[in-house]
Amino acid sequence: MRYLPAPQSRFSLLLLNLEEYFFEQHTAHHIQHKGSQKERRVRGSLKICSKSVIFEPDAISQPIIKIPLRDCIKIGKHGENGTNRHFAKAKSGGISLIFSQVYFIKEHNIVAPYKIERGRMEYVFELDVSGKVEDVVETLLQITAILQSRLARTSFDKNRFQSVSEKLHMECKAEMVTPLVTNPGHVCITDTTLYFQPLNGYPKPVVQITLQDVCRIYKRRHGLMPLGLEVFCTEDDLCSDIYLKFYDPQDRDELYFYIATYLEHHVAERTAESYTLQWQRGHLSNYQYLLHLNNLADRSCNDLSQYPVFPWIISDYCSSELDLSNPGTFRDLGKPVGALNKERLERLLERYQEMPEPKFMYGSHYSSPGYVLFYLVRIAPEYMLCLQNGRFDNADRMFNSIAETWKNCLDGATDFKELIPEFYGDDVSFLVNSLKLDLGKRQGGQMVDDVELPPWARSPEDFLQKSKEALESNYVSKHLHEWIDLVFGYKQKGSEAVGAHNVFHPLTYEGGVDLNSIEDPDQKVAMLTQILEFGQTPKQLFVTPHPQRITENFKSLPQTSCDNISIADSPGEESFEDLTEESKKLAWNNIAKLQLHEQHKLHKEAVTGIAVSCNGSSVFTTSQDNTLKMFSTESKMLQRSISFSDMALSSCLLLPGDATVISSSWDNNVYFYSIAFGRSQGTLMGHDDAVSKICWHDNRLYSASWDSTVKVWSSVPAEMTGTKRHQFDLLAELEHDVSVDTISLNAASTLLVSGTREGKVTIWDLTTATILHQIPCHSGTVCDTAFSPDSRHVLSTGEDSCVNVIDVQTGMLISSMTSDKPQRCFIWDGNTVLSGSQSGELLVWDLLGGKLCERIQGHKGAVTCIWMNEQCSSIITGGEDKKIMFWKLQY
Repeated sequence: MRYLPAPQSRFSLLLLNLEEYFFEQHTAHHIQHKGSQKERRVRGSLKICSKSVIFEPDAISQPIIKIPLRDCIKIGKHGENGTNRHFAKAKSGGISLIFSQVYFIKEHNIVAPYKIERGRMEYVFELDVSGKVEDVVETLLQITAILQSRLARTSFDKNRFQSVSEKLHMECKAEMVTPLVTNPGHVCITDTTLYFQPLNGYPKPVVQITLQDVCRIYKRRHGLMPLGLEVFCTEDDLCSDIYLKFYDPQDRDELYFYIATYLEHHVAERTAESYTLQWQRGHLSNYQYLLHLNNLADRSCNDLSQYPVFPWIISDYCSSELDLSNPGTFRDLGKPVGALNKERLERLLERYQEMPEPKFMYGSHYSSPGYVLFYLVRIAPEYMLCLQNGRFDNADRMFNSIAETWKNCLDGATDFKELIPEFYGDDVSFLVNSLKLDLGKRQGGQMVDDVELPPWARSPEDFLQKSKEALESNYVSKHLHEWIDLVFGYKQKGSEAVGAHNVFHPLTYEGGVDLNSIEDPDQKVAMLTQILEFGQTPKQLFVTPHPQRITENFKSLPQTSCDNISIADSPGEESFEDLTEESKKLAWNNIAKLQLHEQHKLHKEAVTGIAVSCNGSSVFTTSQDNTLKMFSTESKMLQRSISFSDMALSSCLLLPGDATVISSSWDNNVYFYSIAFGRSQGTLMGHDDAVSKICWHDNRLYSASWDSTVKVWSSVPAEMTGTKRHQFDLLAELEHDVSVDTISLNAASTLLVSGTREGKVTIWDLTTATILHQIPCHSGTVCDTAFSPDSRHVLSTGEDSCVNVIDVQTGMLISSMTSDKPQRCFIWDGNTVLSGSQSGELLVWDLLGGKLCERIQGHKGAVTCIWMNEQCSSIITGGEDKKIMFWKLQY
């Protein structure tokens, strides 16, 4: 796993100032002690940057010299008389720089704090090509205007194309972003390759990425502006292959669209919800899920102001053993770091109440470049020196101890930082001073060296292993959604309405400041500097409470495996229920191998409902031809045809005992038919418009209607009525705004889900007859709905061709896939869906993978209804072609 990208060279991290650009470089000699007996010529490269001049000697034993332009007193030809101008213009000869401050960096190629000399000094540089001197000095004199003019006057060099047959699609100006450094240049994309050509030809003349190698692309915010695009050629790495920042959002969007179109059969950008179902059901570890959320929330290892953020998990750094079964071992994930200490929180709230607008609780963020490099100083010392103007932090403020850092986050007045993904990875190098850096001496006299570990960690490797185990523990799995609400979700902005003490400075939020409204360029750079140095809140991914992970059947998962699902230990001997569940799992694993066994044309119009007797010998079907049919699977003959009404029948079901069939009709009625006596046993006239769907459980009938209601009826026992006819009392009426087209019950019949003509899915609590959630997740009629076997999720399909998964606990839409045609009906096991399409095909969907797996040819015309037996081994479908089809699984 790659995290923070390594510096590209000795020079690449010397651009200390935000928005400093490297323009050009020239082979030159630094003339030391000019005119004296000690005169010495040091060969190297003179680099012209927008805010400094840097000389990098060829010999790594010599220090790099950096001269900030703000400290220059005069720039001119060596030997030319001074002028009253701040900069003197040279005509020929060497370059003379007179300045008041200079930095000496990496002498003997050792990473250490920069040496600084102050006082009036003159340095002389002779270029190998003397005719270039005038151009270089001209560049230095006009440094403020040169960037945009050079970009405007240059274009991508088409000679850099890999093939003469490549077709240019677009070209634009952009910058390549790496930690703390941006490099301006030109982006060019052809039909095969993405190119970036740096204006200065550094670190190489052209960066190129073959489109075939691209696995993922993401739009990014940069400086809270929608200007970034990150391209990955790997599936798992956090570190991308290129991060581009554009000057115009339209250029970014056009390039993104072109690559996304190219990748339409590969992996393009996914939504956060598409990963939520996988995480809930244990197919993604907590670590993997947090990586995905960080990625989708614009967190990138190339942008230290938006580095991936992970939570503190453990709160016990004193015990000799780490007890993951003890809730006291863990941090409260429902509170931000700033609210974990009650006394500190009270002080912060008091200050917050007295503060004028804009109010904020915390004077620092939980993730910023300084905090990231605080943790990574041992593996990225040059980044730290770059950020802190050539110095390491005070030794007592360094990352010295895990326990000290946690204590300071709990008690410190201004320290609210979270962690970074390295704390849950495999690389221990950020905890070990393997580079033997001189990081200073603490007040107690000890040198800063390796990070001090808690007593329960025997080694850095043991610390990371136990941290990973804690992250994947049952306690964290049950509570991680609370932290996600704070950082990526609906509590992100910490309003009083959501009860979160989570209010950061407006500058950290998207839309907190409008940089486009700032006209003064210096003020804009100052504001951008403040934004990038303070840290940025992740892009909000969820606007409703995040679902909890399903933990009952899953043990903690190792982060290295997303496919191994550990089921809870089973008894020594398998019960009948265990065998049944195993057979169901086997059936669903092979659902794509479904084969047509036989088919029969029973009706004159579309089939609308299917019910099957317990022994499978009789199949009952309803149709828009107004009839209920009884078909024998043994004789393959139609045994009965019953007509109740002059209008279409919409659905049917068998009551327990297989003695009575119930049919719903467009004539507003529900009909009861006795199989044994071959006659009607009564009619329930319960609605003012067509009855669209019926369900039955525990002597209760549930009927949905186009009259905008779902009614719950209680069957009155025959001994109380003195008749054999069915009679019902109305128990509840669930009112909707528009026609209800489908309903379904969960396994315990405590919940009901309904789908309406206007695309709303509503989840009802039947114990109180109240709405739990109402989700407008379809545009157009909802075709079908059903709960998962564990009642955790609802699946819905609609006329908009969407297949949606909703979390029952929170009402969040956690997965959505689109098909080419509407899916009229379906069955599912919580992970896999078999749906009947408008096209007549049966489609197999992998919800966890978010993809369509198989198309099975079936009816000529839409599949309108589907039935599966309890063992999941036999399937019957009905269609607009008036047929019923019998399907068998082939193992």
